[in-house]
Amino acid sequence: MARDYYGILGVARDASDDEIKRAYRKLARQFHPDVNPDPAAAEKFKEINAAYEVLSDDQKRQIVDLGGDPLAPGGGGGPGGPGGAGPFVGFQDIMDAFFGAAGAGARGPRPRTRPGADAILRLELDLLETAFGVEAPITVDTAVLCTTCSGAGTAAGTHLATCETCGGRGEVQSVQRTFLGQVVSSRPCTVCQGYGTVIPHACPTCAGDGRVRTRRSLTVKIPAGVEDGMRIRLAQQGEVGPGGGTAGDLYVEIHERPHDVYSRKGDDLHCRVTVPMTAAALGTRLTIKTLDSEETVDVKPGTQPNSTLRLRARGVPHLRGAGRGDLYVHLDVRTPTKLSGDQEKALREFSRSRGEEVAELTKQGGFFSRMRDAFNGH
Repeated sequence: MARDYYGILGVARDASDDEIKRAYRKLARQFHPDVNPDPAAAEKFKEINAAYEVLSDDQKRQIVDLGGDPLAPGGGGGPGGPGGAGPFVGFQDIMDAFFGAAGAGARGPRPRTRPGADAILRLELDLLETAFGVEAPITVDTAVLCTTCSGAGTAAGTHLATCETCGGRGEVQSVQRTFLGQVVSSRPCTVCQGYGTVIPHACPTCAGDGRVRTRRSLTVKIPAGVEDGMRIRLAQQGEVGPGGGTAGDLYVEIHERPHDVYSRKGDDLHCRVTVPMTAAALGTRLTIKTLDSEETVDVKPGTQPNSTLRLRARGVPHLRGAGRGDLYVHLDVRTPTKLSGDQEKALREFSRSRGEEVAELTKQGGFFSRMRDAFNGH
């Protein structure tokens, strides 16, 4: 039974080339072995690559649409013309019977050079680095072009040779007996794997793949204002394709470390400052250390708990466009838990001066809870 390549990528049968490419890139980033260590993810990654290889090739996709599987191994009565008889193997065999071997042979050998996959890398940054930008060094482990053979896959002084089994066509024909009679079908050549050529002497460095894995050091420029979860795209810095094919892209995913003072919401920053009860009642002046400066703000007399002060344009620079977010200072009013004798006496006198009897206040929840209402103006 032919594999459901559309189902593997999660696209409709009438999906456009762009939709297929987007689906492939999304799944490749999710199941790439460098990102997902689950052994099952590696097998899934192979299925995704196979599906993309088929559906991105018009001729192979046509085979799938007709009910065949272009990556299925050769079968039937053996390579090269009529000879043996085998079982009926699928709808594509019937189509070959109607359109002939010439129509099947028009598919031709598949190329050894194919585009590479995208890669993804997680990069942790501090709030200052995401806010104002930074040039960060990164290390990536990807497939790169083999410098020994320059992607050809052959040893020095040797070349690719035409496959003697399929004669360079990349496929072989076989005869099956069906209810329609004898059907001549074509299948990818198992000797050359459908390439039409073989490597008599493989490159000792890459073993014929045209690429090798290596660890590289790069520098990525992080723009000011990036947020947690955003991705920076480095074009053609991903995996080099088989046979030295064009490299995919490298995506650097930003992860912002928590800050010990500020929390971030979009381009705005938030922090909490504790002020004594007396300072909230009488008013005071605070010095706030922002990300890149110091600002002095006034706390007005009679400030209530959970009040907020706003410092305009002291937050994170906007990623796109000029300007910055704001800084919000949330005030926590601290009520003393222990008082000396003189302090308690002074507060009792203050309470009496406002017509607040201690005994009466105690009945309604305690002295200091009522002091809070006193400052609230009740």
